[in-house]
Amino acid sequence: MMIPVRCFSCGQVVGDKWEEFKEATQVKKEDPSAVLSRLKVKRYCCRRMLLGHVDLIDDIINYSRK
Repeated sequence: MMIPVRCFSCGQVVGDKWEEFKEATQVKKEDPSAVLSRLKVKRYCCRRMLLGHVDLIDDIINYSRK
């Protein structure tokens, strides 16, 4: 679905970093670890929020009612 706004464990805001992380890792093919360090995401609980997220919103929107 959509990226959560805050980390489930510590509450730090991570939702605002998703677009830049996605662009850098998927389009520019940069190392995810380096991108997270550049974005100043230091805690491993917050890093897993970005690393483990699967963006399904584009797939689900096809099945919504009209």
